[in-house]
Amino acid sequence: MPTKQEDQLTEQSTERLVEVVTSYSGERRNLIPLLQEAQKRFSYLPKEAMQGIAHSLEVPEVEVYGVATFYNQFRLVPLGKHHIRACMGTACHLAGGKLVLEALERELDIKVGETTQNKEFSLERVACVGCCMLAPVVVVEDDVHPKMTPFKVEEALIPYRYETQPGGSENEQSSDESHA
Repeated sequence: MPTKQEDQLTEQSTERLVEVVTSYSGERRNLIPLLQEAQKRFSYLPKEAMQGIAHSLEVPEVEVYGVATFYNQFRLVPLGKHHIRACMGTACHLAGGKLVLEALERELDIKVGETTQNKEFSLERVACVGCCMLAPVVVVEDDVHPKMTPFKVEEALIPYRYETQPGGSENEQSSDESHA
Protein backbone atom coordinates (compact mmCIF):
# COMPACT_ATOMS: atom_id res chain seq x y z
CA MET A 1 0.00 0.00 0.00
CA PRO A 2 1.52 3.34 -0.97
CA THR A 3 2.36 5.66 1.90
CA LYS A 4 0.83 9.11 2.19
CA GLN A 5 4.18 10.60 1.18
CA GLU A 6 4.32 8.46 -1.99
CA ASP A 7 0.81 9.51 -2.95
CA GLN A 8 1.52 13.21 -2.70
CA LEU A 9 2.82 14.48 -5.99
CA THR A 10 5.47 17.16 -5.94
CA GLU A 11 5.10 20.29 -8.00
CA GLN A 12 7.46 18.80 -10.59
CA SER A 13 5.42 15.58 -10.64
CA THR A 14 2.22 17.58 -11.09
CA GLU A 15 3.78 19.28 -14.11
CA ARG A 16 4.69 15.85 -15.55
CA LEU A 17 1.10 14.69 -15.02
CA VAL A 18 -0.24 17.76 -16.83
CA GLU A 19 2.11 16.97 -19.74
CA VAL A 20 0.79 13.39 -19.85
CA VAL A 21 -2.87 14.39 -19.73
CA THR A 22 -2.55 17.16 -22.32
CA SER A 23 -0.64 14.90 -24.73
CA TYR A 24 -3.86 12.94 -25.39
CA SER A 25 -7.34 14.03 -26.30
CA GLY A 26 -9.80 13.81 -23.43
CA GLU A 27 -11.53 10.73 -24.85
CA ARG A 28 -12.17 7.63 -22.79
CA ARG A 29 -10.46 5.45 -25.43
CA ASN A 30 -7.16 7.02 -24.32
CA LEU A 31 -7.39 5.65 -20.78
CA ILE A 32 -4.86 2.84 -21.23
CA PRO A 33 -2.33 4.95 -23.19
CA LEU A 34 -2.64 7.65 -20.50
CA LEU A 35 -2.01 5.12 -17.75
CA GLN A 36 0.96 3.73 -19.68
CA GLU A 37 2.42 7.19 -20.18
CA ALA A 38 1.89 8.13 -16.53
CA GLN A 39 3.61 4.94 -15.39
CA LYS A 40 6.47 5.61 -17.78
CA ARG A 41 6.96 9.06 -16.26
CA PHE A 42 6.51 8.12 -12.59
CA SER A 43 7.68 4.44 -12.78
CA TYR A 44 4.36 3.50 -11.13
CA LEU A 45 0.82 4.92 -10.93
CA PRO A 46 0.47 7.27 -7.96
CA LYS A 47 -3.06 7.80 -6.66
CA GLU A 48 -3.02 11.45 -7.71
CA ALA A 49 -2.01 10.52 -11.26
CA MET A 50 -5.00 8.18 -11.56
CA GLN A 51 -7.28 10.86 -10.11
CA GLY A 52 -5.92 13.42 -12.58
CA ILE A 53 -6.49 11.05 -15.49
CA ALA A 54 -10.05 10.35 -14.31
CA HIS A 55 -10.73 14.08 -14.05
CA SER A 56 -9.30 14.81 -17.52
CA LEU A 57 -11.34 12.01 -19.13
CA GLU A 58 -14.41 12.83 -17.07
CA VAL A 59 -14.78 9.24 -15.89
CA PRO A 60 -15.18 7.96 -12.32
CA GLU A 61 -11.92 7.40 -10.43
CA VAL A 62 -13.03 3.84 -9.70
CA GLU A 63 -13.08 3.14 -13.45
CA VAL A 64 -9.45 4.25 -13.80
CA TYR A 65 -8.48 2.23 -10.74
CA GLY A 66 -10.34 -0.80 -12.13
CA VAL A 67 -8.39 -0.67 -15.39
CA ALA A 68 -5.08 -0.09 -13.58
CA THR A 69 -5.63 -3.11 -11.33
CA PHE A 70 -7.01 -5.35 -14.10
CA TYR A 71 -3.89 -5.25 -16.29
CA ASN A 72 -0.72 -6.61 -14.73
CA GLN A 73 1.42 -4.15 -16.68
CA PHE A 74 0.46 -1.43 -14.21
CA ARG A 75 2.09 -0.93 -10.81
CA LEU A 76 0.45 0.93 -7.93
CA VAL A 77 3.61 1.00 -5.83
CA PRO A 78 7.10 2.18 -6.81
CA LEU A 79 9.69 -0.43 -7.67
CA GLY A 80 12.46 -1.14 -5.22
CA LYS A 81 16.06 -0.23 -5.90
CA HIS A 82 16.62 -3.88 -6.85
CA HIS A 83 13.71 -5.16 -8.92
CA ILE A 84 13.42 -8.95 -8.95
CA ARG A 85 11.56 -10.83 -11.67
CA ALA A 86 10.81 -14.49 -11.06
CA CYS A 87 10.09 -16.39 -14.25
CA MET A 88 6.98 -18.55 -14.22
CA GLY A 89 7.04 -19.63 -17.85
CA THR A 90 6.36 -23.31 -18.56
CA ALA A 91 10.00 -24.43 -18.34
CA CYS A 92 10.65 -22.49 -15.13
CA HIS A 93 7.38 -23.56 -13.57
CA LEU A 94 8.07 -27.23 -14.30
CA ALA A 95 11.64 -26.92 -12.98
CA GLY A 96 10.48 -25.61 -9.60
CA GLY A 97 9.96 -21.90 -10.23
CA LYS A 98 6.98 -21.77 -7.88
CA LEU A 99 9.14 -22.99 -4.99
CA VAL A 100 11.80 -20.41 -5.87
CA LEU A 101 9.18 -17.65 -5.93
CA GLU A 102 7.85 -18.75 -2.54
CA ALA A 103 11.42 -18.72 -1.17
CA LEU A 104 11.89 -15.16 -2.49
CA GLU A 105 8.66 -14.08 -0.78
CA ARG A 106 9.83 -15.59 2.51
CA GLU A 107 13.36 -14.19 2.25
CA LEU A 108 12.18 -10.67 1.40
CA ASP A 109 9.06 -10.82 3.59
CA ILE A 110 6.90 -9.48 0.75
CA LYS A 111 4.44 -10.93 -1.73
CA VAL A 112 4.51 -10.65 -5.52
CA GLY A 113 3.79 -7.07 -6.57
CA GLU A 114 5.11 -5.58 -3.34
CA THR A 115 8.20 -3.61 -2.36
CA THR A 116 10.13 -4.08 0.86
CA GLN A 117 9.62 -1.46 3.56
CA ASN A 118 13.13 -0.08 3.03
CA LYS A 119 12.42 0.27 -0.74
CA GLU A 120 15.43 -1.91 -1.58
CA PHE A 121 13.64 -4.85 -3.24
CA SER A 122 10.48 -5.36 -5.27
CA LEU A 123 9.20 -8.69 -6.54
CA GLU A 124 7.39 -9.45 -9.77
CA ARG A 125 6.18 -12.69 -11.32
CA VAL A 126 6.72 -12.71 -15.11
CA ALA A 127 5.50 -15.04 -17.82
CA CYS A 128 8.88 -15.70 -19.47
CA VAL A 129 12.34 -14.15 -19.60
CA GLY A 130 13.51 -16.22 -22.56
CA CYS A 131 16.12 -18.32 -20.75
CA CYS A 132 14.27 -21.63 -20.79
CA MET A 133 17.44 -23.75 -20.94
CA LEU A 134 18.52 -22.17 -17.64
CA ALA A 135 15.23 -22.81 -15.80
CA PRO A 136 14.22 -21.86 -13.24
CA VAL A 137 15.44 -18.29 -13.67
CA VAL A 138 15.35 -15.21 -11.46
CA VAL A 139 16.41 -11.81 -12.81
CA VAL A 140 17.60 -9.20 -10.31
CA GLU A 141 17.87 -5.85 -12.06
CA ASP A 142 19.48 -7.10 -15.30
CA ASP A 143 21.45 -9.98 -13.75
CA VAL A 144 20.17 -13.44 -14.72
CA HIS A 145 20.41 -16.07 -11.98
CA PRO A 146 20.06 -19.49 -13.67
CA LYS A 147 19.11 -22.90 -12.29
CA MET A 148 17.71 -21.36 -9.11
CA THR A 149 16.56 -23.40 -6.16
CA PRO A 150 14.92 -22.27 -2.94
CA PHE A 151 18.27 -22.88 -1.22
CA LYS A 152 20.12 -20.50 -3.59
CA VAL A 153 17.76 -17.55 -3.04
CA GLU A 154 19.50 -16.09 0.01
CA GLU A 155 22.91 -16.44 -1.65
CA ALA A 156 21.68 -14.76 -4.86
CA LEU A 157 20.49 -11.71 -2.89
CA ILE A 158 23.71 -11.22 -0.89
CA PRO A 159 25.46 -8.90 -3.37
CA TYR A 160 22.42 -6.62 -3.52
CA ARG A 161 21.93 -6.58 0.24
CA TYR A 162 25.61 -6.04 0.90
CA GLU A 163 25.67 -3.09 -1.48
CA THR A 164 22.85 -1.41 0.44
CA GLN A 165 24.25 -1.84 3.93
CA PRO A 166 26.44 0.80 5.55
CA GLY A 167 30.11 -0.20 5.59
CA GLY A 168 30.06 -2.08 2.26
CA SER A 169 33.17 -3.41 0.53
CA GLU A 170 34.61 0.01 -0.34
CA ASN A 171 34.66 1.05 3.32
CA GLU A 172 36.14 -2.28 4.41
CA GLN A 173 38.85 -2.04 1.79
CA SER A 174 39.88 1.46 2.85
CA SER A 175 39.93 0.46 6.52
CA ASP A 176 42.04 -2.60 5.65
CA GLU A 177 44.48 -0.37 3.80
CA SER A 178 44.74 2.00 6.78
CA HIS A 179 45.75 -0.92 9.02
CA ALA A 180 48.50 -2.01 6.62
